[in-house]
Amino acid sequence: MNLEQILSTIREEVSPLTGQGRVADYIPELSSQDPGKFGMAIETLSGESYSVGDAGDKFTIQSISKVLTLSLAFSQLGDKLWNRMGVEPTGNPFNSLVQLEYEKGKPRNPLVNAGALVVSDILISRTAYALKDLLQFVNELAGEEIVFNQEVARSEKEWGYINRAMVNFMKGHDNIENPTEQVLDMYYHQCSIEMNCVQLARTFLYLANHGINPRNGEKILSRSQSKRLMSLMLTCGLYDEAGEFAFRVGLPGKSGVGGGIVAIIPGKMSLAVWSPGLNDHGNSLAGIMALELFTTKTGLSIF
Repeated sequence: MNLEQILSTIREEVSPLTGQGRVADYIPELSSQDPGKFGMAIETLSGESYSVGDAGDKFTIQSISKVLTLSLAFSQLGDKLWNRMGVEPTGNPFNSLVQLEYEKGKPRNPLVNAGALVVSDILISRTAYALKDLLQFVNELAGEEIVFNQEVARSEKEWGYINRAMVNFMKGHDNIENPTEQVLDMYYHQCSIEMNCVQLARTFLYLANHGINPRNGEKILSRSQSKRLMSLMLTCGLYDEAGEFAFRVGLPGKSGVGGGIVAIIPGKMSLAVWSPGLNDHGNSLAGIMALELFTTKTGLSIF
């Protein structure tokens, strides 16, 4: 299978979609992104690396970071984690307040904003250096220095009114232990982690390797925990478009409003795609099509 040729073909076939969609202009620092950009990268467990297009351009991974913080919290807390959040899809937008009110401050799953805020709170409670520890964790997975984009973090903090409402609502229901501004700061910084497609695909190889960092053999998650986390990615990873993504692509994935999507083929590889033009669900328009084309052309999916 010529993965390099397949990526090149995918780039050509998705080109009519690049430039379409809308960038995430509700975060001012993201509004200047060029919707015409497209990059895609593959990292395999056998050590092969493939990329095409703008795969070397950096972008903030936004909600893709939720999988990384969840991995840390799950590895530390185990199944006690689920006392504070559920594991069901929402069918609602990622920043919806409606379900949170119905369920009295307990998020439906950890991959919506409310759930990720609880995960941030958990990490803050377990260490005085939560942001430093997160960045060290990401650096070890990526195998190189990764940083926060401070301008994006500040922009999100300035305009994050709905997230502030969520964390205060959950605080009122005793599901947030730490000061709300500290939790928000942690959350905004994790969303501002900046990578390119190659770095992102490499970072997520631990999930393709059933929870083991293939670079150094470090156990991040147990095989069972890795399975459960990828199940959440499949059912909840693309907001209220998760069912459509599973139907079209057939892989566990996680998207971010910066235009990135990461997807996993267990036992084989991780893929990252980036194109800032978003559809109405907040997912990359060209990115979803690229991943659908990949699984169609290669026959590689979890089904």
